[in-house]
Amino acid sequence: MTTLPYRVETGTGDTFYIEFPLHEETGDPVRIGQMVSQLLATIDRDLALFADTSNGDVLQAVAMVLAVRAGMVHADNDTTDRLASELLSSALNAVAEAPRQVPQTGHA
Repeated sequence: MTTLPYRVETGTGDTFYIEFPLHEETGDPVRIGQMVSQLLATIDRDLALFADTSNGDVLQAVAMVLAVRAGMVHADNDTTDRLASELLSSALNAVAEAPRQVPQTGHA
């Protein structure tokens, strides 16, 4: 299975090294990585303005965006629902399995 290697640093300094599995019909892995980076940057910019936004609210908004995008596809709803669910599950598993580097804290 082809994967998309992806490195992301969180606002708290944690770094994830993720190997996202790609769907067999993936068209452009580079473009996927670019969109992921752009979406995360947009969320980070928004959170910088509204720091009291909860993680649950962010996850809920992202889930709603996925649902809207799936609904915009001109295909049978069962097909797009299944595909979106499979892609989300695969991505969640990749993040759960990814090595996470936490910055050292303390005094030298």
